[in-house]
Amino acid sequence: MVDEQERLLPIANVGRIMKQILPPSAKVSKEAKQTMQECATEFISFVTGEASDKCRKENRKTVNGDDICWALGALGFDNQADAIVRYLHKFRVTERDKAVSNKPSCSRNSQDKDEEKESSDQQAEAPSSSKLHVLELSH
Repeated sequence: MVDEQERLLPIANVGRIMKQILPPSAKVSKEAKQTMQECATEFISFVTGEASDKCRKENRKTVNGDDICWALGALGFDNQADAIVRYLHKFRVTERDKAVSNKPSCSRNSQDKDEEKESSDQQAEAPSSSKLHVLELSH
């Protein structure tokens, strides 16, 4: 069996999270940190177990963020599920934007430059998809 301390979230991390919401002068007892450590670990295990059962029924081996969101809703944590769905969407958009901006540029020859100029002339007539995406998000 796995050692109890290895199964639990790191207590320093739990304490740090707890202190973030408290006033700067507040203190958190060791007992409070340990209680929250056990509760948070149990909650994560509970939700992950539900998501894992869903994946097993669907013959999948990997639990993903959508599975966690589904499990939260299935277990009655609708408010938390809604918040996590919004966070997951923002996270995916950010990761996609990072991936696009980190693509290595290839060396270009004169033919590539000519094609790029033609393409940019055509794009000047209509807004780019990235501009449309920004417009959609602002409405």
